[in-house]
Amino acid sequence: MLVKPEGTRVSKEDTPVRVEAFIKRWQGQEGGQERANYGMFLVELCDLLGLPHPDTAGASHENNDYVFERVVKEIARDGTASSKRIDLYKRDCFVLEAKQSRIAGDKKMPDVPQMPGVESAPRGRRASANRAWDVLMMNARAQAENYVRLLPATHEPPPFVLVCDVGHAIEIYSNFRRDGKAYDQFPDRRSFRIYLEDLRQKEVRDRLVAIWSDPLSLDPSRHAARVTREIATRIAKVSQALEKSGHATEEVAMFLMRMLFTMFAEDVELLPKDSFKALLRDCAEKPEIFPGMMEDLWKAMDEGGFTATIREKVKKFNGEFFKNRRALKLEKQEIGELAAAANYDWRDVEPAIFGTFLEQALDPDDRRRLGAHYTPRAYVERLVIATVIDPLRAEWDKARSTADRQKSDGKAEAAIATVQAFHDRLCETRVLDPACGTGNFLYVSLELMKKLEGEVLEALVDLGGQEGLGLESHTVDPHQFLGMELNPRAAAIAELVLWIGHLQWHFRNRGVAPSEPILKAFRNIQCMDAVLRWDGYPLPQVKDGVETYPNPRRPDWPQAD
Repeated sequence: MLVKPEGTRVSKEDTPVRVEAFIKRWQGQEGGQERANYGMFLVELCDLLGLPHPDTAGASHENNDYVFERVVKEIARDGTASSKRIDLYKRDCFVLEAKQSRIAGDKKMPDVPQMPGVESAPRGRRASANRAWDVLMMNARAQAENYVRLLPATHEPPPFVLVCDVGHAIEIYSNFRRDGKAYDQFPDRRSFRIYLEDLRQKEVRDRLVAIWSDPLSLDPSRHAARVTREIATRIAKVSQALEKSGHATEEVAMFLMRMLFTMFAEDVELLPKDSFKALLRDCAEKPEIFPGMMEDLWKAMDEGGFTATIREKVKKFNGEFFKNRRALKLEKQEIGELAAAANYDWRDVEPAIFGTFLEQALDPDDRRRLGAHYTPRAYVERLVIATVIDPLRAEWDKARSTADRQKSDGKAEAAIATVQAFHDRLCETRVLDPACGTGNFLYVSLELMKKLEGEVLEALVDLGGQEGLGLESHTVDPHQFLGMELNPRAAAIAELVLWIGHLQWHFRNRGVAPSEPILKAFRNIQCMDAVLRWDGYPLPQVKDGVETYPNPRRPDWPQAD
């Protein structure tokens, strides 16, 4: 027998054997009625992971917080109620919808229209996945998300939706806002689908255990907020020391932003692994070499090519960050603070609050309240979803419905064209924040639009189309996110925030470096007054000892949607 009694702790030595037995037992099972198999599959999965079994369902439903077949009520327009059943529900954790597809050569999968001109293919990873199977999973996801909306008002929407193809794969979608709206691929587009053989990986098993037992621990913003605050605290110390040495605040800010981006570039391996950390350690021992070493490295990053500083050829970054490459002289202690900041994993930095923290760290007046006042990400998301994402999702729902109808009518090429047209629209949508500050709202808009783009591209591939991302110019990127900001330091930080966020997303979802130059000079963040323009702007004219603003008018804003 494969399973151990519920609650039995699994030894580390025993786990690989049990995983292999579980995979062998379930992999390649013939399709059939998921009602007959999904409960057993999930119970045995719980045993494998050392998790408790679902409870016995009660007749009244009020206390059915972790059960199979959890009943929810759907009210029709005429007021009549019908019962729907969630395959597996765990309150405050997940809604799970189960299916069981059929392998190649078996009968047509239920409720899935056959794709014209598409032969049956074995189930498996993307290279061999049956497109009809993808449609099956997409429909199951929509069904699960609908169940979230049917939960009792006393039940907060769970952070996860799971779609299980019994004996084959589990797809994971998350919504840590817990607003009951769209759930996104988790943790990213490359790894939201867990195949049975992926259970051999401890990190995958740990992820499932957390979804069952402590789902909010997987919210990346929780860890990221702490890391981001700690980094900003160290940067504040360096900024303060430089200002005491007589350097201008703006000069300090731009120097430190170049330093921070270099730390990020190393952690996503746009620079050779650990090369910048080693350089900072060397400079801490000989502080006098620090300015020359940094300027040499930044010259190579700007232009591309070999640098003796780290004894490596580096990619061409270009953009605006390294045009001015002046490095400021630092003492051993300040270089040590930078080295400590570089030791954090910059892939974990939260761009949505990083800009605010950095602005406070660099501003002498705000430094004393570092991290005490910032707009929480949840508040930013609430506004962005209402003004940007909900309208785009409404358009996407219409496009997806049209594509489904075209596909059912045998018009596969038309369905692909419909989805491609929406992707084109998404890549052309421009968002403007006329008082962008350090870019928090623009970054969250970028991230949520990238999540929607991932969903669109997944649908496009499912239909047999091409992603269109071979050319990196055809994707949602920073050029679409426009800002106006009076404070030049905040405007520079906003651009940094957008690029860090964009590159984080690129690596999480594509796993390879972007083409060179890494950074583009889009000039999408303009340092200007969004309210007032006059002849001779930005300097006022002085007449009879009084400042005047001749021909005052509203400035021209960038074109946006």
